[in-house]
Amino acid sequence: MKFSELIRLLEENGFRLVKEKGSIRYYGKSGWDKLIRVDYHGAKEIPTGTCHAILKAAGIKKGGIK
Repeated sequence: MKFSELIRLLEENGFRLVKEKGSIRYYGKSGWDKLIRVDYHGAKEIPTGTCHAILKAAGIKKGGIK
């Protein structure tokens, strides 16, 4: 999964960009008490462990992540 695809997935699940500092973006949504930190790198592939950690923190279950 690429960073841009992850951002799209977060936005489809109601998360919106809250703040940005350099390449670090923080996403949040109403009713969710934590901000989700994403070190954004555009079209690069996300390391698998990082991707799973971000999705877990956002409460999103996604099967078949490569």
